[in-house]
Formats: sequence, structure tokens, C-alpha cells
Amino acid sequence: MAYRRKASLMLMHKPDIVIVPECENPEKLKFESEASLPSDIFWFGNNQNKGLGVFSYSNYKFQLDDTHNANFRTVLPLIVSGRKQEFTLFAVWANNPHDKGHQYVGQVWKAINYYSGLLKNKKTILVGDFNSNTNWDKPRREGNHSTVVDFLASKGIHSTYHKFFNQHQGEEKHKTLFMYRHKDKSYHIDYCFASGDLIKKLASVEVGKHSDWCKHSDHTPLIVTFNI
Repeated sequence: MAYRRKASLMLMHKPDIVIVPECENPEKLKFESEASLPSDIFWFGNNQNKGLGVFSYSNYKFQLDDTHNANFRTVLPLIVSGRKQEFTLFAVWANNPHDKGHQYVGQVWKAINYYSGLLKNKKTILVGDFNSNTNWDKPRREGNHSTVVDFLASKGIHSTYHKFFNQHQGEEKHKTLFMYRHKDKSYHIDYCFASGDLIKKLASVEVGKHSDWCKHSDHTPLIVTFNI
């Protein structure tokens, strides 16, 4: 929420691209300074105060892929171009309260099956708030967190966090959500999955600290750097 007041904090990390769940419509965004102005914005949502925003702070430009299915409201397949390259970016905010039983990670499960043809072991990234963790799996439910991870792995796409820190799903030592901003109610639910070619170029993964971010949000940022 209120990304306009947090953009300057993110810019301290010199990002090329920022994915912001629960983001206001760009018409409502009034950034604190000219320095905070992105070079390109893509936003999608029904609630003008809480959609999914994707911001470029480089020469990368966004275009919604022709296969976009609005039924998966906040899993957006974007074609990103710039710096003499092009790749597919799925911006994710797993949240659709109108799809009972599949309103969180079930949205991702449905989307990756629908967009299966776009998911390749080259030039592919899925990043955002998945609202899920293996520890919350319901074994008999189709489309839990583990089946999403396995499906992506079958496409040669893996979690950058787990590769970088050599962690298993569900055993993450860094948390990305602090419920009600309480340090003792912590979970790992934000992810960046990347194709094999990008995993090979993975330079660093960082998760923001609760002490630095709790006054701004109940989430901390997941910051992933590739040497491309």
C-alpha cells in the first residue's frame, strides 16, 4: 500500500524493475520527488487502491502478452524489452477472493497451467507475492505450493532464493511477511522463480530486515540481482 511514499526507499537499492502488490492505480500515484519517477509503468486491477504495479527504473519497457487471461487477474505475463534483450516476466499477486478454494496459490496454479507454453528454461521470471508456503500445503488439494514448485521445476524454472541460500522449500531462514508487523508472526511467501539460463547468472538474493521495514509494511522486499 501507498507505494508513492516508499518508492524512494526502494530506489536506494538501485532497482531496474520493481513489482508492487497492493499498489494504487498510477493516476493516484504522486511520487515524493522527480527522482522517484519510473520510466515505464504497467498496472492491473479492479480496485483503484489495490492492484498490481510493475515499475521500470531503467530502459526496460513492458508490454502485456497477447495470451493474457483476465480471469487470472493478478498474474500478469509481460514481455520486457530493453538493453538489447527481451524476456518474459510474470508479475504475481496471488489474490482473488472471488475464486473460492483457489484464491491464493491456486491462482498461480491455474495461471501456470494456462500459460504453460510461455514457461521455458530460457528468459523467464515469475516474481511477487505468492501468498503460499509448502508448510501450508493441503495434500489432497490440486494446486498447492509444492505442486506449483514441482510444475515450474519441470519447466526448468526454480526459486532464486532457494538456489542462492541452498534452502529447501518450507525451511526458509529469512521471512518476507510479518503478520500485523509482528516479528514473531513471520512467514516466507514472496518468491522470484527464474529459468535455468538466468539462474546461472544469479549474483545475489537479499531479503529486507524486519527492523528496517516494519514501520513501512508488513512485507519486506525480496531483492534479486542477475549479471546479465
